[in-house]
Amino acid sequence: MGATATLKSLPFCSSQEPLSFIFLTKSKTLSLDPSFSKTSLTPRSRRFRLAVRASSASPTALNDPPNPTLSNYDHQLRVKILSESLPYIQKFRGKTIVVKYGGAAMKSAELKASVVRDLVLLSCVGLRPVLVHGGGPEINVLLNQLNIPSQFRDGLRVTDARTMEVVSMVLVGKVNKDLVSRINFAGATAVGLSGMDGRLLTARPSPNAAQLGFVGEVARVDPTVLQTLVDNGSIPVIASVAADEFGQPYNINADTVAGEVAAALGAEKLILLTDVAGILRNREDPGSLVKEIDIKGVKKMIEEGKVGGGMIPKVNCCIRSLAQGVTTASIIDGRVEHSLLHEIMTDEGAGTMITG
Repeated sequence: MGATATLKSLPFCSSQEPLSFIFLTKSKTLSLDPSFSKTSLTPRSRRFRLAVRASSASPTALNDPPNPTLSNYDHQLRVKILSESLPYIQKFRGKTIVVKYGGAAMKSAELKASVVRDLVLLSCVGLRPVLVHGGGPEINVLLNQLNIPSQFRDGLRVTDARTMEVVSMVLVGKVNKDLVSRINFAGATAVGLSGMDGRLLTARPSPNAAQLGFVGEVARVDPTVLQTLVDNGSIPVIASVAADEFGQPYNINADTVAGEVAAALGAEKLILLTDVAGILRNREDPGSLVKEIDIKGVKKMIEEGKVGGGMIPKVNCCIRSLAQGVTTASIIDGRVEHSLLHEIMTDEGAGTMITG
């Protein structure tokens, strides 16, 4: 937005209720209370009118009393902050944004609410978000309750037949439906899917299947069912489980699924929520964040050993999606509230953006 404002809280958005922003500046908290109301709604389009209640001298059209604690300067500043989001709304309106949700943002109730609110707001202003999720912590809890040991090789869960049953139950039956319910409650319309629904994803065994068991890769994506949902204004929520052509289910890395789905949909942006600030020039220095880099530059960082560990598969996922037509891919800090809005609606962003 060109502003240094930070989104701090964002209540639920629906066609009946106002949507409120609270921006934090360096000096004070400023409250914005724009109201979104539908002017038309068809299966293929949603138009929302953004009415900004900014008068400090008289009651608004909704008969709300003026806020006596805000000066004229405060009113002007909060309207200015909101108005600066216009170029970003115009740029991304009608564009598909694929978000991979996981890590700390799944463990914290506050961060979970933040992600849901961000998705609903983005949908309200005309973007077309698609959410892909994993659920490692939830899987670990149920495995422990069932006395099934968890094993990992090279960061991937070893998945035998019993573990695969638990993965499917947790991702498809629990985590997916919880997210769908939260998004629906927040005022949008979410539809839960796994890779098996509508032939969305076809899996194939991992090259290391002998060691990893039913850990798979994405062989094909058929975005037909997704395209219909997105065109109707719904938010697809995808669990990273898919079956091969014989019907055998596989556990697939959610980053990989998000990247392949983004490519199949021709998405404008792929965003991976992580537990780190982004790509660092010096892994020991949190202040060395790389704000923007191209494919050539990030490959060089991998060669030089500056990108390593669990960040390498995330970066490779981004590179692959960019090579297949996604415009930009970002690795952002999911530990920060409203990091999605920071990434999409501000110049500063919330992590590292990789370009083609």
